[in-house]
This record gives sequence, structure tokens and C-alpha cells, in this order.
Amino acid sequence: METIHTVSWMKQVAREALRNDRIVGLVPTMGALHEGHFSLIRQARQQCTPVVVSIFVNPKQFGPSEDFQKYPRQVESDRAALEELGVDYLFAPSGEEMYPDGFRTAVTVEGLSDRLEGRSRPGHFRGVTTVVLKLLEIVEPQFAFFGRKDAQQARIIGQMTRDLNVDAEIVVCPIVREPDGLALSSRNAYLRPDERPAATALYRSLDAIRGEIAAGERDAARLLVSLRRVLEAEPKVAVDYAEIVDAKTLEPVMSLRKNCYVLLAARVGNTRLIDNAFIEQDGESPRVTL
Repeated sequence: METIHTVSWMKQVAREALRNDRIVGLVPTMGALHEGHFSLIRQARQQCTPVVVSIFVNPKQFGPSEDFQKYPRQVESDRAALEELGVDYLFAPSGEEMYPDGFRTAVTVEGLSDRLEGRSRPGHFRGVTTVVLKLLEIVEPQFAFFGRKDAQQARIIGQMTRDLNVDAEIVVCPIVREPDGLALSSRNAYLRPDERPAATALYRSLDAIRGEIAAGERDAARLLVSLRRVLEAEPKVAVDYAEIVDAKTLEPVMSLRKNCYVLLAARVGNTRLIDNAFIEQDGESPRVTL
């Protein structure tokens, strides 16, 4: 595996691969890699050669009071894991390389970026879409792989690539969970031992909705009552938002008539976590994927 630190060399390597009719895959990450990331890389390996994994803790998607400085950075162990997975290139640029002096441009997807996570974290998605567009322009992949745990982010990136005629196909891969249901996240490392069991309330609340839907419930408001009942029963959990939204528009729905997401965010102690379930209209009965 070759490690690349400059935009110019990454562009040169990627263009050489394209000239040789190779299928380039990109897995963008902020490092602190875990099995969720590894699942994306394995999917990329099935579809692409070469596979490029980027590690860049993007300052533009963190708010002034968020955890940019303490966000876990473990480049050496990440590099060893990528070697073992057979990744071809690690793109690990510096902040100055990605945002050189005088950088002034930002990308915003109107209408999808100011709700839910965007409402709770103003400017977050502007930072995400800006850096992702830069990575797509630098690496020029045919496929770019993202996890469904960040469902709103994946929807926004898909809209951005369509609107701006970016050639990369956005591949959204399933959520990877711990045996007790907790969605894998780099921020799980912040949880104290006494908070870790409480964090499963996010999964348990989504599972409660799955049970209600299986029993025939279709009213979104009643489903959210069941979800909040589980979350509020856990004293270490403070809900930020919990909504059932149209999978395309991200607008709240009253009943389950189209494909939907249940999107939620909560703090467990000082750690902010997100999770979701996808409700797919599959024949007569919705199918819920956690």
C-alpha cells in the first residue's frame, strides 16, 4: 500500500489508473477505523481496483464547540489495518494541503442540509459536501462508498453528485452493529464504561418501532411515542431529535406510505450518537432495516 500526502500526486496516480481502464473506488474516512469502515473497504474491494481510502479529519464539518481537537487520531494502527485489508492507496493529506491559504469555496445542498443534523450542527453539511466534492475531484473514482449510519449525509452527497454531474456512483452500505445493537462509530470510544450499556437505548428504540410496524402500526406519531418511551426510560440518554422522514425529501411524514427513515440523535453522557432505521415499502407490509 502506498501512502500519499499531496493532492498533486494523488491526482496523478488516479489518472494513471483511469488511463489504464481500471475501476477506482474511494472510501472517504476521518480515521479511527473500525469494522464499519472495514465493511465499506471490503465492498470496494469486490467492485474496484485500485481502492483508495482517505483519512482526513475535516475541520470544516466541526462546529466551534465540537470535538475536532479530541477526535481520535490513530494513523499508524489505521495504516496497518488498511495494509491487511489489501487497500492500494491511503490518501492522508494535511489540512494545509486540502485547504491552502486563501481557500474560499463552499458547497451547500439546499433544503436537505438544514434539517435534523444540519439544524443541530449548523454548517456541518456544508463542510461535509465541500470536502467530499474535493475528494471526488482529486481521486475521480467510479464508485465512492459511504455507510448508511450517516443516512442524511449519504442522501445529501447523492443529491450533490447528481446536481453537479459528478461521475462517481455513490454506494450506500449497511450499518454495522455490535452484538448488542450499538451502531459502530469512532465516537463510541468516548463512552465511559457505565455509559456503554445506556447507549444501546438508541438501537432498542428503533427495534421497538420495528416491532410496532410488524404489529400493524403505520401512524408516525404513535411510532415516535414508542421510540421516545424507550429512550426516555434511560436516564443517561438525552434526545436531540427523533423523526420519521421521507427517504428522498427528509421531510416528516404522517404515515408510512413511502420509503422512510427513522432518524435520531442523542447524547449519552457527553457523547453524541446518531442512528437510524430504513423503512422500505415492500409489497403490502413495510420492511424495517436497522
